[in-house]
Amino acid sequence: MNQRISISRPIRAAGWISLLVFLSSCQPPARTNVVLLIVDDLGWADTGVYGSSFYETPNIDELAERGIRFINFYAASPVCSPTRASIMTGKHPARVKITNWIGGEQKGQLLQATYGRHLPLEEVTFAERFQAAGYTTAFLGKWHLGSDGYLPEDQGFDLNIGGHDAGQPGSYFYPYEHPNNDYWDVPGLGGGKKGEYLTDRLTDESIAFIKDHVDDPFLLVLSYYNVHTPLQAKEELIEKYKQKAASLKPCADESFTPESDRSVTRRCQDHPVYAAMVQSTDESLGRIRAELERLGISDRTAIVFVSDNGGLSTLSAGRMSMPTSNHPLRAGKGWLYEGGIRVPFMILWPGMTEPGAVRYSPATTMDIAPTIEEMAGLPPRELSARDGVSLVALVKSDSNDVNRSLFWHFPHYHGSGNRPSGAVLDGRYKLVEWLEDGSLELFDLESDPSELNNIALFEPSTTERLRQLLHDWREGVDAEMPTPNPDWLVE
Repeated sequence: MNQRISISRPIRAAGWISLLVFLSSCQPPARTNVVLLIVDDLGWADTGVYGSSFYETPNIDELAERGIRFINFYAASPVCSPTRASIMTGKHPARVKITNWIGGEQKGQLLQATYGRHLPLEEVTFAERFQAAGYTTAFLGKWHLGSDGYLPEDQGFDLNIGGHDAGQPGSYFYPYEHPNNDYWDVPGLGGGKKGEYLTDRLTDESIAFIKDHVDDPFLLVLSYYNVHTPLQAKEELIEKYKQKAASLKPCADESFTPESDRSVTRRCQDHPVYAAMVQSTDESLGRIRAELERLGISDRTAIVFVSDNGGLSTLSAGRMSMPTSNHPLRAGKGWLYEGGIRVPFMILWPGMTEPGAVRYSPATTMDIAPTIEEMAGLPPRELSARDGVSLVALVKSDSNDVNRSLFWHFPHYHGSGNRPSGAVLDGRYKLVEWLEDGSLELFDLESDPSELNNIALFEPSTTERLRQLLHDWREGVDAEMPTPNPDWLVE
């Protein structure tokens, strides 16, 4: 009798163990959290992993070492609001009718094209799709896609801290207010203390959100105001980079090259305040990753890192000094040359990304929404509802190349000295069209990544093919176009 009991107990125990293993296998796997970090105006060459020796970005560099880095990743626009619209919707800015930074009003030989002053509510953002799938969603930082009625809380976010219609803060120090214009004051950040830095505060609020949702699937978008103007940073970091700059050879006159007859491009990095702002952003990423590790959820949290346009390296003659350089890429923010639209992009997706992998396939900010939606297990959108494509297959395997043409439409003037223009990238060739007179530039980016040699006259068939491709695309998305300025001759 006792012997039967002693034999049956382990059998019964083994049965229970098997049942528990079976039941646990039936449970759905933990859903992937997504942290999307958007840096404002961070240039392609503004981090160590992308080539900077002046700016110190150990946490961003480590993200690339542990995840995957894209070399030829493009913002959908050379300025902020259009790119942000593309990130939120997966659509081209020309399709959603936001082609300029909201508030931009410059004119010249042409009157700028009409553009939307808010992201339409009928556009379905990735936040709305995450929210519908049971995620808790939060947006912190720069929005610049509309005012009351069109804020993050109206576009799928459960929490909004700091997001409003302005594109830069009144100040980077508490209480984050402009001395003469409350339009720039950053909302939702009361209770701070003197000396508190905006990037640090937004990081504190992000970490608090993560702590509150350890057991829930969450989407966190931390949209830094850094490194946009006003150029303000913590004094101890400024002093650090002043000393570093003093040890370097000063930027020579030849480091500032004419971009046109009315603008200049900076080709070296030595700005202490800007460097300090970059470091504060890097430290923020480090703190968030450390908190994910401490909470034990880093293995089920994907981090995506991107900038909204090229670094501010080109400005009209006589304006304030431009703070950074995108060299060897040409020009910067506001331009459709590579320095204005190519940006850093990295993904850390534990268990899915090969550490230190690099991808060279061209991709764009329109791809972010479909990518993070697939990462979270959401069903794909209808093709008619997006212009971007998911990069998940490319992230998992370099053999899955994304072969397509990319288009840009910027029918506006900009403080960088740029004029209304459009562009198309097709394979190795890139065409830029200037809308004032229809003049064309063709570059072979494989042999001329700095876009120094216009080969349009030497490659007439390629030039005409790309010009027609660009025009057909503009017609297909019903792009708004600039019109002649009747007062131009008398101004």
